[in-house]
Amino acid sequence: MDYKTLANGIKMPILGFGVFQVKEAGAAKQAVIDAIKAGYRLIDTAASYGNEKEVGEGIEEAIATGLVKREELFITSKMWVADVSVENAAQAIQESLKRLKLDYLDLYLIHQPYNDVFAAWRAMEAAYQKGQLKAIGVSNFSIDQLTNLTEFNEVKPMVNQIEVNPFEQQQEAAKYFADYGVQVEAWAPFAEGRNNLFTNPTLQKIADKYNKSIAQVVLRWISQRGVVVLAKSTKPARMAQNLDVLDFTLTKDEMKTITSLDTNTSQFFDHTDPDMIKWMASRDIDY
Repeated sequence: MDYKTLANGIKMPILGFGVFQVKEAGAAKQAVIDAIKAGYRLIDTAASYGNEKEVGEGIEEAIATGLVKREELFITSKMWVADVSVENAAQAIQESLKRLKLDYLDLYLIHQPYNDVFAAWRAMEAAYQKGQLKAIGVSNFSIDQLTNLTEFNEVKPMVNQIEVNPFEQQQEAAKYFADYGVQVEAWAPFAEGRNNLFTNPTLQKIADKYNKSIAQVVLRWISQRGVVVLAKSTKPARMAQNLDVLDFTLTKDEMKTITSLDTNTSQFFDHTDPDMIKWMASRDIDY
C-alpha cells in the first residue's frame, strides 16, 4: 500500500474502502470484514450513511479475530449538516465514536459546507487536541469555502473529500488544495457508472494495454495524481481487484488522454443548488 502524509504527519493509505449506500442488514459489517481481509486499511463511513454501528461491529470483529490491529487501520467518519452547530457538534463526535465502538477516529470530516461550520470546526479542534480525532478535515468544500474556514481557525483542514472521476476531474480545485497543504480525497471515482463509464472506449483501450479493467485504470489515474481514492463493493473479488492498481504506471500521454474526458460537471448534483441545500437542511437521519 502507498500512503500520503497529511499536514500533521499522519500517514493515510492512498486506497480506501467506502460504505456509502451499504445499508442492508449485516451488509456493512460483512463488507468491512471482507475489505480488511482483502487488504484495505482505510475504511470510510459517515453518520448520514446510517451504518456506523455495523461498520464498528465489523472493525471490532476484525480486530478480535486477529485480522488486523487497531493501529493499522485508518477509520474516517463525517458530521452531518444537522449537527454542524454550536449545540450539537461536540456531541455528534462522541456519538460517532460510540456507534463505531472506537476510542479515536483517524479522520473526521464536516460532511457538507453548510450550517455553522465554524462552531463545528472548533468542536473538532477541541477533540483533535484531546487525541479523539487524529486528523480533521472537510468534504465537498469549494476553494473559497475551504480558504475561508482555514484562514480564520487555528488548525487547518488536513483533507478535503470531493467528487473526482473522469467526468468531474476537479483539476483546478485539486491543485489549489494540494498547494494549500490539504490532501484531496476522491469519492465516486466510477461516477456510479454514469455517462457509460464502464464501456468508455478511451478507457477500455488503456485498460486493454495493461490487462486491467476500466475500474482499475480509473483508480490508478486518480491515485497517480496524488489523490486518495475510495472505492466501494460488497464483492470480495472486486475489492481485491480495486486494490490491485499500484503495479502499473500510466504514461503522461495516457494521463492527458483521460484528462480530455473531463466535462467539469458533477455526475450527481450541484452543491450550490439552493433546493439541494434545503433538502440537506431538512433531511432526517436514522443514525
